[in-house]
Amino acid sequence: MASNEIKNFGILGWPVGHSLSPKMHMAAFKAAGYDNYNYIAIPVQSGRLMLAVDGLKGLNFRGANVTIPHKTMIMKYLDAIDADALIIGAVNTIVNDGGIMTGYNTDVSGFLAALAEAEFMPDDCNAVILGAGGAARAVLWGLCKRKAASVTIGVRNPLKARPLADDFSIYGSIEVMDWTSDEFKEVLQAADMLINTTPLGMYPKVDEMPPIDLKLLPEGALVYDIVYNPAKTKFLQTAESLGYPTLNGLSMLLLQGKESYRLFTGELPDLDVMRNVLEQEFSS
Repeated sequence: MASNEIKNFGILGWPVGHSLSPKMHMAAFKAAGYDNYNYIAIPVQSGRLMLAVDGLKGLNFRGANVTIPHKTMIMKYLDAIDADALIIGAVNTIVNDGGIMTGYNTDVSGFLAALAEAEFMPDDCNAVILGAGGAARAVLWGLCKRKAASVTIGVRNPLKARPLADDFSIYGSIEVMDWTSDEFKEVLQAADMLINTTPLGMYPKVDEMPPIDLKLLPEGALVYDIVYNPAKTKFLQTAESLGYPTLNGLSMLLLQGKESYRLFTGELPDLDVMRNVLEQEFSS
């Protein structure tokens, strides 16, 4: 659908130059005939976040994505927060409706949609999450929404992760364990899905991986790494070598972007166009 109206979008972060969102959204806008839509990376230091939100309003930006380290802090500068984002405690998408800035979290829908694409239903499964940072919150909420039978969070420091489990304990059975403990190793032996939400193995530290003995997982357990750069982390390479089905973070990135696009435009993007952009980025 062609449009002569100029609309501006962006992504706020620090740093933000590595983000693939500008290429992904611009390709989708072009495919839809929105030649006057612009999407840019906007580097914003933490101390200037309020000014950045005011700037989006003043310049009449239609919307923006939000990446680290601003997903939580930005919430206090918005006019309204969607229910999912409120529960997760993080916003990654902002929509400007006539000066009313509303925050959403599309990471949770992207996480669940990626699982659906892989034909894995998390309902009634025993899930294990590695890490307890911001990304873990969206994953945990997705699992709670789909009524996972149990969720165990494996971390280096269980004391630090306990508040995360407490925040979500009303929604399901959630435990926190030291990922080197014998107790955690027993949980791995009954896991249907293992999800890495830590940055271990992310570019440029591609030789790192969580200190988990993947051989403890039962046959057929899904190993999911939400890291997308590289597309195949050491964690996933190891899982594949042991015969486990795997899923990387590219699908989650793509499908959360699809939902952001829908919130921005009220329409669904050409998903193949967006997927091709991501595949080209990691084909070399």
